[in-house]
Amino acid sequence: MIKGSIVAIVTPMHADGSLDYDSLNRLIDWHIAEGTDGIVIVGTTGESATVTVAEHCALIKACVDRVSGRIPVIAGSGGNSTAEAIVLTRYAKEAGADATLQVVPYYNRPTQEGMYQHFKAIAEAVDLPVILYNVPGRTVADMANDTVVRLAAIENIIGIKDATGNIGRGLDLLRLLRAVPKEFAVYSGDDPTAMALMLAGGKGNISVTANVAPRAMAEMCAAAMTGDIARAIEINDKVFPLHQKLFVEPNPVPAKWALAEMGKMQAGIRLPLVPLASEFHQTVRTALVEAGVLA
Repeated sequence: MIKGSIVAIVTPMHADGSLDYDSLNRLIDWHIAEGTDGIVIVGTTGESATVTVAEHCALIKACVDRVSGRIPVIAGSGGNSTAEAIVLTRYAKEAGADATLQVVPYYNRPTQEGMYQHFKAIAEAVDLPVILYNVPGRTVADMANDTVVRLAAIENIIGIKDATGNIGRGLDLLRLLRAVPKEFAVYSGDDPTAMALMLAGGKGNISVTANVAPRAMAEMCAAAMTGDIARAIEINDKVFPLHQKLFVEPNPVPAKWALAEMGKMQAGIRLPLVPLASEFHQTVRTALVEAGVLA
């Protein structure tokens, strides 16, 4: 099972919006050196919505090749077309990804049965571990806990990224999954509530904050999952401003600006997203300083 701090890595871009593979390689090496436990490539934070299919595949392959087995790579290969998600997931399998992250179909607004059949079809079509991804704030469609439990019975569906930010709901999901006769991981997809979910039994955090504070997030996740409550709280308190301020504008706008400010890459981003508004520069910079990642 993949556990710990899993970065939902940004996709570095040049000022003209073209992909910056050199910066991606440097980010991957930095994450591994800092203790990040896994990488999600071409997820929401990786601007999956605006890369082409060819770029999507190239980014998966580039990440797998650079990581070279050092930590797990989870390929974002979902979509609101089941057939397209299967094509992307087949490519992820061929490229050597360790698992796939499959988002709830957006815009279509499928029923719970539609979601079940969508994920079941992908899992049956491609022999690759599937991590479900429920983020109703972006997709509008919201996968119910009962649907997750149904899907958990499928052999290669191994976990879920719960980005609801609702701790009560997360606790109920963990309770329901204890009756599933196989190991099934619940990962937080919401940095502000991730520590609480891990203390209750979550297996890690698929994180935006880890983009800029990888060591702190790796240490916080490790402390939370081993029950070192005091240490987990201490670290979480320090990085909490990042949990908040990296969302002053839509993700990944603030995270990409922060990484540019840290000298890790250029701040290139693709329309319809635009660079971080100047009024938020000091807000994000202050959070970076408070977290100890910028002098």
